[in-house]
Amino acid sequence: MTRQYRCLVADDHPALVAAVSDFLESHGFEVVGQSRDGVAAVADVKETKPDIALVDYRMPHLGGVELLEQIRRAAPDTLIAVYTADTDQSIVGAVFDAGADALILKDAPLADLAQALQTICAGQRYIDPALAPVMLNGAASKPALTPREAEVLSHIADGLSHDEIGKRLSISPETVRTHVRKACERL
Repeated sequence: MTRQYRCLVADDHPALVAAVSDFLESHGFEVVGQSRDGVAAVADVKETKPDIALVDYRMPHLGGVELLEQIRRAAPDTLIAVYTADTDQSIVGAVFDAGADALILKDAPLADLAQALQTICAGQRYIDPALAPVMLNGAASKPALTPREAEVLSHIADGLSHDEIGKRLSISPETVRTHVRKACERL
């Protein structure tokens, strides 16, 4: 990574914030703020205008979709990476609908976190590979994915970029993005 991206880390667990911040700093990111609740996270994003806001989905005082929407309004150019222990399938679509660029599970190795942040800095979305079955299976009440959408999502879960998926499936990267967008809408 040639550019040092500025990152705000927001979580209500001080030990996690310290460990993640140290890890990110050692992997080429500049941590410009640490927030312990959702209201503080929004204020800190407004003040620091980070490249990336790494936020827990469930935060005191303000969390979930409302937190993501407020961050998006406060700093439209800031990338939002949701870092959560919550594997409830209902949040997957909600997170991306609210403007998130990545969804990373806290039980993933920290190296995966760095990869996720680098992926979104390169202009792509990131979905934790452990959530691929949730995305591919979805709830019974939701419309099923098309075979192509499921195929594209499985390649994303494998960590491939839109360009790599396009080459593998003989479609353009823009068509890959369309399949991802439509799959997220269905989910």
